Amino acid sequence: MAKLKTTFFCQSCGNQYAKWQGQCTACKEWNTIVEEVIQTPEKSDWKSPISTVKKATIPLKIKDIDASNEIRLDTFDGEFNRVLGGGIVPGSLTLLGGEPGIGKSTLLLQISLKLPYKTLYVSGEESQKQIKMRAERINPSNNNCYILTETKTQNIFKQIEVLEPDIVIIDSIQTLHSDYIESSSGSISQIKECTAELIKFAKETATPVVLIGHITKDGNIAGPKILEHMVDTVLQFEGDRNHVFRILRAHKNRFGSTNELGIYEMQGSGLREVSNPSEILISKKDEELSGNAIAATLEGMRPLMIEVQALVSTAVYGTPQRSATGFNAKRLNMLLAVLEKRAGFRLGAKDVFLNITGGINVDDPAIDLAVVAAILSSNEDVALQKDVCFAAEVGLSGEIRPVQRVEQRILEAEKLGFSTIFVSKYNKIALKNTLIKIQLISKIEDLVGILV
Repeated sequence: MAKLKTTFFCQSCGNQYAKWQGQCTACKEWNTIVEEVIQTPEKSDWKSPISTVKKATIPLKIKDIDASNEIRLDTFDGEFNRVLGGGIVPGSLTLLGGEPGIGKSTLLLQISLKLPYKTLYVSGEESQKQIKMRAERINPSNNNCYILTETKTQNIFKQIEVLEPDIVIIDSIQTLHSDYIESSSGSISQIKECTAELIKFAKETATPVVLIGHITKDGNIAGPKILEHMVDTVLQFEGDRNHVFRILRAHKNRFGSTNELGIYEMQGSGLREVSNPSEILISKKDEELSGNAIAATLEGMRPLMIEVQALVSTAVYGTPQRSATGFNAKRLNMLLAVLEKRAGFRLGAKDVFLNITGGINVDDPAIDLAVVAAILSSNEDVALQKDVCFAAEVGLSGEIRPVQRVEQRILEAEKLGFSTIFVSKYNKIALKNTLIKIQLISKIEDLVGILV
């Protein structure tokens, strides 16, 4: 066996060093550099202990490459399909990250039990009996899902050769280890090596692989940043354990859009797909309350109606507070400055609190007008009508700016029973015979005149 050779890796970003030092020069983190073994024995192919000589690939003209048989695998989960862009691409590697206890394992086990294909679910964290207990709650009648509890990649590939599954799910990548690396499971070297072996397997056999990844306290995928570059798709499973709703987002997707959003509701029998998110994002209340406004926003191709709540009160401790949940606090300060300068509202000595209901984060500028309306409503203590919504961006000079795909927003508002929608006068709208009233405004003073 060759002599072992060691080097130093940053556990935060994966940068390599010849010797130990206190601070990583790449990510500026302190005390994250550790020594790891990198000298390995001669590697063999993933599917055989003896390396096989393969025919080298030859370059082809892009027009000569046949992609007609690339059919996506349906996961039979509408939300998961939407976020992936229509289903799982054969030979792709998907990485799913999220907080501990948020439901990552439950989501993938639930999808495994729905699939009509032969599925291998590899767990390095739970025993087969523990997984069986959870599966009994979700879908006990499935006969296509095979459970394997193993952490060594060589043993996993032996079982794959025997079983020949159509899809492989790994829970989680941080628990795997390879014989070719001497360091412990979860280290930089092990994560890179195990992922590289899985990529080689996925690309050579056109078998999709889905990985679960742990995250750090900062919310990033644990391990080297190169892990996110190696995989084809990076999904983030978000939510608050105090709420029942979970949100699935794509941070990277080589085969689809990264703007799509999937919403689930956590129940005792697993995760339920939420086909109409507007129902959960708008509060059900019997009487009209001040400080509430409805915004028509878009997440990818999906229109959403979300509720914006604002509270404006006199500052008790002298220094006014500005707090925003689910909305950019700097943008809130900008909108308050526009209200102060253009509309004459003296909010400098008042506390302003803003909340987007449902526990989601929204960065669509089209909710600016709803934020302004909610603040004005709370400041004047005048309730807005329940059937009024807003879809426009507010500029620094107080102008109401147009937003993209406004017609899709209007149709969604009409479908949910809203009678009036406020949009920018400069939006080109070709809709005809709509039941909803389209209120066109050009500057923030117009809104103030109508609402106050």
